[in-house]
Amino acid sequence: MTPRADLAAVAPDLFKPWYAFSMQVEKCGLEKSLLELVKIRASQINGCANCLNMHTADARRAGETEQRIHLLAAWQEAPCYTKRERAALVWVEHLTEVAIRRAPDAVYAILDDQFSKEEQVNLTMLINVINGWNRLAVGFNLYAPELGWQ
Repeated sequence: MTPRADLAAVAPDLFKPWYAFSMQVEKCGLEKSLLELVKIRASQINGCANCLNMHTADARRAGETEQRIHLLAAWQEAPCYTKRERAALVWVEHLTEVAIRRAPDAVYAILDDQFSKEEQVNLTMLINVINGWNRLAVGFNLYAPELGWQ
């Protein structure tokens, strides 16, 4: 897979603040394991191999188990996720597929039960960021060679 563009080189005025915002969202105060689960689930939905490769490796380094990583695609049936994680996962699915699924009141109620208003905004910003990265990576054939991707 050959990258189609060097985003930082061809559009530095947009790419640099995008990257900085992405790094800022990482420090939003939500649990690292939750951040990685959300990034993996959005990347599964979006079919972003690069991001799946990157974020499953990040999740492992953060102490996530293989079982929970492998079961993430079927999290609704897997008993190994907390109520808080389930609330984040249903929210990421609805926002990632917002054109089809929307953000119904019942789903928001699940989120609202587990996350403060600030955490809801932080989580939603994270979802926006990972969906943006998925689209950049898929659209421009981006990959992370430092993770062994060739």
